[in-house]
Amino acid sequence: MNEVISEGYAIDVRDLTKSYGRVRVIDKLDLIVRWNEVVVLLGPNGSGKTTLLKMLATLTRADQGTIRLCGHSLAHDAARLRRLIGVVTHDPMVYGDLTGEENLRFHARLFGLDEIEGRIAHVADIVGMTATLRQKTGTLSHGMQKRLSIARALLHDPPILLLDEPETGLDQNALVMLERLVKEWSGQGRVVLMATHNLDRALAIGSRVVLLARGTVAYEQSLEAVGADLVRKAYFEHTRERL
Repeated sequence: MNEVISEGYAIDVRDLTKSYGRVRVIDKLDLIVRWNEVVVLLGPNGSGKTTLLKMLATLTRADQGTIRLCGHSLAHDAARLRRLIGVVTHDPMVYGDLTGEENLRFHARLFGLDEIEGRIAHVADIVGMTATLRQKTGTLSHGMQKRLSIARALLHDPPILLLDEPETGLDQNALVMLERLVKEWSGQGRVVLMATHNLDRALAIGSRVVLLARGTVAYEQSLEAVGADLVRKAYFEHTRERL
């Protein structure tokens, strides 16, 4: 992982554009995320947060612009770079007829991982679901399914974590786990890019806030330099909505 991290920015997005039909969701967006950062994406529904994360995760393609991860072009090296990304989508997207353990083992085999059982035990312990690993995933609560999706994102030890509202459905204990995980992950020289609607969560977890409005970066600032009031003011100025 250290060799990967030495190669440029973690995420480098230039002039990114994406439309669905006549609706332009991402509009000439530029964004740089440096190693060790936890960058929090804020913005109203329709501002482009999820679409941006999907493009970074190779789940959808940009119409124009460039994405570089770890210094390499996503357009030219997507298969290799996909292994450097862990993704938690808003929907847990787990196989309900498989157990949690079987879900994780399937993912591990897709990535050609070794020491699979040890990896599964490790990530299950991190997210606090060791006791439920052998239950069918469809019988678990939404919060436990979300824990499983976080475990799956960690399983191949990626240097880049992309999280789309990961706190949704989590109870208080799980939120504490998520905050600790994000801080430890970035503290180990990696990077986290997380979309959320929760300003308190952003302030507790993030090192930098990026506000998307109408598909582009309208405001960004280090969270050490600003507090909740300034972020709320900027949010209203650019979106005309209250945060």
